Parts: sequence; C-alpha cells; structure tokens
Amino acid sequence: MHFKLIIALVDERQTKDIMLAAREAGATGATVVGAARGEGLEPKKTFFGMNLEAQRDMLMFIVEEHLSRQVLEHIAAIGGFEDNPGSGLAFQLDVEDTIGLRSQIEVISEEVEEEI
Repeated sequence: MHFKLIIALVDERQTKDIMLAAREAGATGATVVGAARGEGLEPKKTFFGMNLEAQRDMLMFIVEEHLSRQVLEHIAAIGGFEDNPGSGLAFQLDVEDTIGLRSQIEVISEEVEEEI
C-alpha cells in the first residue's frame, strides 16, 4: 500500500471544517500543528509590530494514494482555497514508508477497494 502526505495550511477557524471534509473524502485521521505562520504575495499588516491576522494551523493527513487527490480537492473546495486568496493552501507529497498505521490499514483497504 502506498501513501501520500497531504499538508493543509488553514486559518484556525477553518480547522474543524477542513478536518471534516478530509474525513468525508476518505482520510482516517490527522495531526494538527497550531500557530503556524507564513506570508504570501503581500505581507500582512501589523499594529505596533503585532500581526493582525488570525493564526494558521497546519493539518497533516496520511492518505492512501488512490484517495489522495479526492481528499486534496475536497478540502480545497470546502476551504475556498482557489476562490479566496489567502484562505489556505494544500499540497501532497509521496510517503516512502510508514509505521503506526496498522490499525487503520483494514479500513483504508476497504475504502480503496470500493473506489477502484
């Protein structure tokens, strides 16, 4: 079984919606890293050196490769990543090996069989 790592950087107010969207599309879990910071084309405004933007969360999903594109597209649609600049972004990377997913492999296998 081959996996992809999907990383989504979202406004902390969207974290729950994005996690639900990922589950709806086939993800079986996530890791959330809070208080991530970044900058796009335009630097964010500050007030006396303090950032005025909301905090970002980094969501990481390990997803079976046959499900990864639909998870990526679904979270992008729910998050409005293409329609609203600065709302978030997501990308996927190949995963060479995993340990610790044994309990999820059966569920993932059933989902993949249904999709294929």
